[in-house]
Amino acid sequence: MAKKVITFGEIMLRLAPEGYYRFVQAETFGATYGGGEANVAVSLANYGFDAKFVSKLPKHEIGQAAVNSLRKYGVDTSYIARGGDRVGIYYLEKGASQRPSKVIYDRAGSSIATASASDFNWKEIFDGAEWFHFTGITPALNDEVAAICLEACKAAKEAGATVSCDLNYRNKLWSKEKAGQVMGELCKYVDVCIANEEDASDVFGIKAADTDVTKGEVNHEGYKDVAKQLADRFGFSKVAITLRESISANDNKWSAMLYDGNDYYFSKKYTMHIVDRVGGGDSFGGGLICACLNEYDSQATIEFAVAASCLKHSIEGDFNMVSMDEVLKLAGGDASGRVQR
Repeated sequence: MAKKVITFGEIMLRLAPEGYYRFVQAETFGATYGGGEANVAVSLANYGFDAKFVSKLPKHEIGQAAVNSLRKYGVDTSYIARGGDRVGIYYLEKGASQRPSKVIYDRAGSSIATASASDFNWKEIFDGAEWFHFTGITPALNDEVAAICLEACKAAKEAGATVSCDLNYRNKLWSKEKAGQVMGELCKYVDVCIANEEDASDVFGIKAADTDVTKGEVNHEGYKDVAKQLADRFGFSKVAITLRESISANDNKWSAMLYDGNDYYFSKKYTMHIVDRVGGGDSFGGGLICACLNEYDSQATIEFAVAASCLKHSIEGDFNMVSMDEVLKLAGGDASGRVQR
């Protein structure tokens, strides 16, 4: 029987101009769906897990379209509460060369932001679950959703599930001070912490030495200290940090580090030409959870997670539509991109 994984958060409607058009040029917008924890659920369903996404969506057709986008890839949507009036929207303008991508949120008053504790029976949801994943975006929505998230973490621990969290700081949703306060409480229940090269600094004030992400300079040694400080403060069993070196909006170097409480493991580094970078961190989280549940050793775990995420950067949309075999092939060293026939 496939291992059961629960993710909890918001799925949004993504509206994006065609290709590299700017917002002010666009006459049409392509509509897809995505969101941190929903993206992780799709990855895990693709890898053969029993992935269940928990959220709240309206009963109307746009809410149903969001549900259908998950069902299409095998995600269990039976615990999505229905109610409220709107699906959150985000607009994405894809960057190119030295022009960065741009996101505009239109999510105030979305269904998940109106959720109450009574919408979710966590004891039933976590029955038989082995893993629970959420991101820092979900508790950032408002105090009520943060309280629901805390309730979910407690229920997950009671059920014996491993809890993972991607810190995912979003400065358009809350302040660093509020994030540190709320995430500090939630992280008491977290076993596996995922962060990018800026999150630990933004949320907990833990900075890597000799690093400047705006210049694309990442000091690997500095992140060993960041990971150890995070683990020491909260008792995490694992800390994974993605390391993005931005050459331009189209070209990045991508690698990651895993600290397992004993040692530090760095992945190989990929030079990526990016098709779509949104969901890159979520695809890393999905890969990491998959590797952990499959009991890979630490080096194999970080190699799988980074390879999964590297592949996501080549795929349009939020979701990482790749198979286990494709990830294992890249992690194993075949990065040629040659036609398979």
